[in-house]
Amino acid sequence: MKYMLDTNICIYDSSIEKDFAMELETAQDVLIYVKLPKSFYIETPIGKYSPDWAIVLNAGEVKHIYFVAETKGTTDLNQLRTVESSKIHCAKEHFKTIGKKNLRYEVVKSFEQLREILPLERF
Repeated sequence: MKYMLDTNICIYDSSIEKDFAMELETAQDVLIYVKLPKSFYIETPIGKYSPDWAIVLNAGEVKHIYFVAETKGTTDLNQLRTVESSKIHCAKEHFKTIGKKNLRYEVVKSFEQLREILPLERF
C-alpha cells in the first residue's frame, strides 16, 4: 500500500525527508514526531545548527526522544560539506553532554536505519 504524506501536516525540505516522514507516519512504535523549525537550534562554534527531527518512540512504559540530525542520502560525514559535518560533530557532542539515557542524537538516512542503531530490547 502506498502512503501519501499530507504536506499540510508535515513540511519537508527534500525527498529523503519526505520518505523519512512517511516511515515515521506508518511506524507503530512512533508516538509523535515533528520536523523541527529552523528557529529550533543549538549554538556551535561554527554557527547555528538545527536538527531535522524530534521523535518520541514507545518502548513499553518508557518514552524515548531521539533527535535525528541529517536525513540525507549519506551518513558518511566525509561526503558532506565541511561546515555541515563540523556542525554535526558539535551537535553530537552537545547532545552527549546534555543527554541522559532517554535522549539520543543520530545521523541516519532512514527510520529503518535508526531502528538498526537502537538497542533491539527497547522495541
